[in-house]
Amino acid sequence: MGEVKLVEVREKILADNDEIASMLRLQLREKGTLMVNIMSSPGAGKTSLILRTASALGDELKIGVLEADIESTVDSEKIAAQGIPVVQIRTGGSCHLEASMVKCGLDAMHVSDLDVILVENVGNLVCPAEFDTGAHLKVMILSVPEGDDKPLKYPLMFSISDALVINKIDYLPMTDFDVESVKKRAQVLNPKINIFPVSCRTGEGIEDWIGWLMDKRRKFLAPSREERR
Repeated sequence: MGEVKLVEVREKILADNDEIASMLRLQLREKGTLMVNIMSSPGAGKTSLILRTASALGDELKIGVLEADIESTVDSEKIAAQGIPVVQIRTGGSCHLEASMVKCGLDAMHVSDLDVILVENVGNLVCPAEFDTGAHLKVMILSVPEGDDKPLKYPLMFSISDALVINKIDYLPMTDFDVESVKKRAQVLNPKINIFPVSCRTGEGIEDWIGWLMDKRRKFLAPSREERR
């Protein structure tokens, strides 16, 4: 009987991806450009949060957007209509962004002119959590209509995110969504996660999210001795 050779394709793909991601992170840091990877299920409010963030910071920072979708340009058109520099990445059926895709998107942008790049990943709570995009911060959005059990169903996404934005809190009176349960479940998975209940529709809670992002931007530009280690 012949010998069976096992080729670990997934390990090779992830290793190659991580190498490109590390290179992108370093290059962006050298330019002083903070990149934020925003992930969520479809319809949770990624585009809405990006528009709210760009509107709040537009007078202080130059914001650019990398918009990823399997096919359409609907969201990038909304962003471009607000005068925000945006590059569309069509993933060709892939359910997540990989670092090589992000690199292609960045190559099409004037990165040196930007202070912050917001990346709208493909709508999915599984695959985007597994692939490093080269971003300095990972942010996930959970919307109230999705239910408060998502930390139990998709633990990896909560485990790797720097911040959790609980969007559409204006729906809370119409649901049995338990914000405190989500917070506790998320903090068990990730004690360092920052949690921001917001409504992108009404603007409630957005100020706290913006304050956190600005603080991260300041630390990014002037890292402490501890962060350099």
